[in-house]
Amino acid sequence: MLLIANGMVLTRDGGRFIADGGVAIDGERIAAVGETEALRRAYPKAEYMDAKGKLIMPGLVNAHTHIYSALARGMSIGGYAPESFYDILDGLWWKLDRRLDLEATRCSAYATLIDCIKQGVTTVFDHHASYGSTAGSLFAIADVASELGVRACLCYEVSDRDGEAKCREAIAENVAFMEHCESLRSDMLKAMFGMHAAFTLSDSTMKECVRQNAGRVGFHIHVAEGMDDVRDSLDNYGVRTVRRLYDAGIMGEKSIFGHCVHIDEGEMELIASTGTAVVNCPESNMGNAVGCSPVLELFGRGALVGLGTDAYTNDMLESLKVELAMQRHNAGKPNVAWSESEAMLFDNNPRIAERHFGVPLGVLRPGAAADVIVVDYKPFTPISGENAHGHILFGVTGRQCDTTIVNGRVLMRGRELTGVDETSINERITESADALWRAIC
Repeated sequence: MLLIANGMVLTRDGGRFIADGGVAIDGERIAAVGETEALRRAYPKAEYMDAKGKLIMPGLVNAHTHIYSALARGMSIGGYAPESFYDILDGLWWKLDRRLDLEATRCSAYATLIDCIKQGVTTVFDHHASYGSTAGSLFAIADVASELGVRACLCYEVSDRDGEAKCREAIAENVAFMEHCESLRSDMLKAMFGMHAAFTLSDSTMKECVRQNAGRVGFHIHVAEGMDDVRDSLDNYGVRTVRRLYDAGIMGEKSIFGHCVHIDEGEMELIASTGTAVVNCPESNMGNAVGCSPVLELFGRGALVGLGTDAYTNDMLESLKVELAMQRHNAGKPNVAWSESEAMLFDNNPRIAERHFGVPLGVLRPGAAADVIVVDYKPFTPISGENAHGHILFGVTGRQCDTTIVNGRVLMRGRELTGVDETSINERITESADALWRAIC
């Protein structure tokens, strides 16, 4: 039994805020949430962790990222000057993933997931590609996630871009990992069936993915991120991207559509009516100059819209701040997206995650998963359940995370990782990155 108390508790359970409270953890679940004094009386033998007045809140969920891109940080490719989104894919990301071996994939997972722990991200939905070494790549990421203790839902992006043989390997990796997760039955590791984007997928490849999946898991796919996707669907298939995916049987409550920047009203209705989740990644969309997803319109139609980073950052609170600013800038109105941005991260991301993991996430209440973070934030203005979102938007960052607990396991305490030799891991990551850069640059 672990008791974290003497902190400000933001439960995300009906707006409940406790000025001096804590969370009692019994194994993998939360046993109780309440006032500090009452919890200490109820659990006198529990290990006590003093939050010292800091903010106690649920662990964060990243609903769309790319672990494989981690080793590109700081890399410079000679002559690379992209003028379009396709240039970015072809000149950087596809060039990188074709040179990833299993060791580079493992090191990418270490780099990303350690950064997630340090920023209070306890659950990750990853969309992987390593066409240099496909077989076993999801298992390599899963091993690192298990070692570090992060909750993860993984998939491999199927694409026709590197030919039929590579496409078959990608499908096989999805199937093998999906079957592994089915046998494991762990609420720490789950699978989805990954696809890159419709413009890199033939109808026959989509059909084969649907056949191999056989309805067991949802699909995780990039949708209308750039206009290439839209034009390809219209020119070659006579329909827009979302309609093509609907006709192929890709949509549904367990599926995740990343980005959805260039979608029209009919596509929004299809998304909402099928219960398909949309995950917006604002910083990536801005950085790639692809546009702004119609998040507010999707909300208006009742669609489930979550928040991701697309690996632009691992700080979900940073992404939250940009989401609000981007939607207001796009709408030309300073009074929109306040409640929507909050809902994306704190309500909808946990809802998306619960569809896959089957346990209550993103909330501090008895019976929920013991994913808890302590943030070193001490406000100088009044704080309550009513104005906590304002404090988070304008006062809290991921780097202020002091303690991270996932599934009842303390992964970081006082900004120090537990049970992990971070120095040796960093050396290993650097060696792998150096080899990768020499192969690419």
